[in-house]
Amino acid sequence: MRGFAGVDGFSHVDTWVFDLDNTLYPASCRLFDQIDVRMGNFLAKLLNIGHAEARRRQKEMFYKYGTTLRGLMTEHGITPDDFLDYVHDIDHSPVPPNKALDEALHALPGRKLIFTNGTVAHAEKVLARIGITRHFGGIFDIVHSDFIPKPEMEPYLKFIGQTGIDPTASAMFEDIARNLEAPHALGMATVLVVSPGNKDAEHLNMQTGGTAQEHIHHVTDDLASFLAGLAGDRKSRP
Repeated sequence: MRGFAGVDGFSHVDTWVFDLDNTLYPASCRLFDQIDVRMGNFLAKLLNIGHAEARRRQKEMFYKYGTTLRGLMTEHGITPDDFLDYVHDIDHSPVPPNKALDEALHALPGRKLIFTNGTVAHAEKVLARIGITRHFGGIFDIVHSDFIPKPEMEPYLKFIGQTGIDPTASAMFEDIARNLEAPHALGMATVLVVSPGNKDAEHLNMQTGGTAQEHIHHVTDDLASFLAGLAGDRKSRP
């Protein structure tokens, strides 16, 4: 585990906001690989191109717009429902239960929310697989953000407006460094969650100067231990 240095920087936090994919479960589950394949298939059929070119275009849109969907809506005017239903029709069984994360979330006081560029239905399946559904009071997804994805500022402002959180009393956990720029600007504590094999995050992080950036307060490669450390520090202090 990296980046945990006691409760300093978190003592004021009463709301914990988590990205979903490759944050609450490790990239080694390869769940997003399945989504990647289905996005490529969707592009190949939509644009009548080969699968190699479809993958290239898909990654190009993801890096440029934040989500492939946003790129398709901007450049090709597609409606989102069919795309979202298709790409999230995957096998969620590679995501294992995580008892340590369940216990850490239970021990950590405060409100807990999901903020994802995916869908509510996808998030619910992932949370159920991990065994942590009970901890979360709400899921803010790409539909709630009017299909404008992180890292744009607009969905963060909509998230704050709809949930009523105080960003200066909140912490955001993400696997992609650029998605922490807006939370940092809004006054949130920020934590980058890294895991081996998270290729999209690694690509984007290399483009933007790695993980040593001022908008990233902490980095961890073990979310459950990081949260348990926070909970333990709070419990031990008067």
